[in-house]
Amino acid sequence: MKVAGLFSSLALALSGALAAPSAIDPEEFSLALAGRALPNAPDGYTPTNVSCPASRPTVRSAAKLSPNETSWLETRRNKTLSAMKDFFGHVKVGDFDVTSYLDKHASNSSNLPNIGIAVSGGGYRALMNGAGAIKAFDSRTNNATTSGHLGGLLQSATYLSGLSGGSWLLGSIYINNFTTISSLQTHTDGAVWQFGNSILEGPDTGGVQILDSASYYKDIATAVEDKKDAGFDTSITDIWGRALSYQMFNASNGGIQYTWSSIGETQDFIDGNYPLPLVVADGRNPGESVVGSNSTVYEFNPWEFGTWDPTIYGFVPLKYLGSRFVGGSLPSNETCVNGFDSAGFIIGTSSTLFNQFLLQINTTSLPTWVKNIFTDILEKLDKADDDIAAYDPNPFYHYNNDSSPYAAQTELDVVDGGEDLQNVPLHPLIQPERHVDVIFAVDSSADTTYSWPNGTALVATYERSLNSTGIGNGTAFPAIPDQNTFVNLGLNTRPTFFGCNSSNLTGPAPLVVYVPNYPYSAMSNVSTFTLSYNDTQRDDIILNGYEVATMANSTRDGNWTACVGCAILARSFERTGTTLPSICTQCFSNYCWNGTTNSTTPTGFEPTALLGVKSSGAGALMPTLLSAILASGVALFALV
Repeated sequence: MKVAGLFSSLALALSGALAAPSAIDPEEFSLALAGRALPNAPDGYTPTNVSCPASRPTVRSAAKLSPNETSWLETRRNKTLSAMKDFFGHVKVGDFDVTSYLDKHASNSSNLPNIGIAVSGGGYRALMNGAGAIKAFDSRTNNATTSGHLGGLLQSATYLSGLSGGSWLLGSIYINNFTTISSLQTHTDGAVWQFGNSILEGPDTGGVQILDSASYYKDIATAVEDKKDAGFDTSITDIWGRALSYQMFNASNGGIQYTWSSIGETQDFIDGNYPLPLVVADGRNPGESVVGSNSTVYEFNPWEFGTWDPTIYGFVPLKYLGSRFVGGSLPSNETCVNGFDSAGFIIGTSSTLFNQFLLQINTTSLPTWVKNIFTDILEKLDKADDDIAAYDPNPFYHYNNDSSPYAAQTELDVVDGGEDLQNVPLHPLIQPERHVDVIFAVDSSADTTYSWPNGTALVATYERSLNSTGIGNGTAFPAIPDQNTFVNLGLNTRPTFFGCNSSNLTGPAPLVVYVPNYPYSAMSNVSTFTLSYNDTQRDDIILNGYEVATMANSTRDGNWTACVGCAILARSFERTGTTLPSICTQCFSNYCWNGTTNSTTPTGFEPTALLGVKSSGAGALMPTLLSAILASGVALFALV
């Protein structure tokens, strides 16, 4: 089925229903494109045959970290030590001298804290709320390294994971050379995050919007059609990923030549100057339409694509996706392929949920007849099994035949990373080989009627870990209460720590700092399926995310930054036999879940903004489509 052709034929009809915002100054637009990741795809969006390296690529076992990651960690951990010393220069842990402690143990990096940050899915809500947290954690943000703030936590982290909307955030940051959130949300023409134009409209390039939109769809359709003509299966995810690229990268033609593996080839990343980005997606088992808790969880990092799960338990070099591996090797008669790992396709894969709702998302500006055409296309795609990301050829074909349900499949079906309810991408951060001590879990899920989180993502990861002999594969995770307890005890109204005392755990597991979306100065519970935000709305939600992460710059709790410091140091203190400072004892008493539960059904969860809504921008964006979606029998997707 030629998906691209269907969309190409709709370009002019669709664009006629769309409006045109302000123009972009060509000079500033050109400046905005300067200094990006490597545009190293050999032929734009089309995967292309290339010469294989002397050592032909193979699938490796997931029994340990890759040689690339092991080598990179040696460099990165030195950088995180320096960053942590800077961080604890303004984040005080009572009268405990953290800098001297870090210096004392600097000769053995395994004794030092190992930090991970996870940003959930949830569409633009997750991108913006997650951006607020990252902005708060970034020492480059104005005033972020002053008292009461958390700037430097990002620079101190080893890993940063994203899923669905969280993966869009990672893509914007990393493909734009680890740029700042402040830069992404600038108000100058040519800024990257211009959400005033819906993704259905396409970017405003300074011309007549009707023509801009027509050109946008034509370019997307041509790129996807070229990939198909080269012999690769395509799905609606190819269209979705290309469209995302125009909003998240904003390079020429949507950054068509940028690959995810190019991140690993940039000098700043090689030098260990920022965390390792990890994008998460799910596998859909052959013959199944619903993704369950036993589905395979995939990880994309700059070097590899694969999974730690016992189903496949292997990783393939990301740069050579599209090559025809058989049994873990590339046959001598097969050519290596480059360019399959388009950066847009990777973040599109992690958010394939949106494939099934392209018209249910903020379509009030579109006429009914256009909606009907799109609905017809989506129905055909669903019947044709095109509502997934098609990884064809399957890189794990006949690999681990005894355990893999995908081994006999010539195509690997990959879907949104939150479809198994693990909407916070914790999976790659709880792998024992990575030895992560603390995870800051930024949750923007829409679990409740009014699109606030209630801990469902943590519950799903915890329950999966209990299957230690099966899909859990020996990963340990702190005990997590049920969702009703989250609401009844207010665990979703402020940060909560899980797993404070590692002696109570069944295996090595990180301490999880749960940071749920909550209203401080904006009603940030916008619908997952709202695709258009003006700059004021965007900035209000990002600011609210900053306030969530810092607890309103520590005005909600003057000890909050000290407590964050205690969470970072907790596992390190245990390994080195260091007595817990008194401030940390107090913090753990205040923030650690103590095992109490209250599983009665809550009456409802409708919080008001703690600081009062500062503008009408975000407050007017309450969900309008959620009830309709639930009524249509797709309650699964309410999560993300």
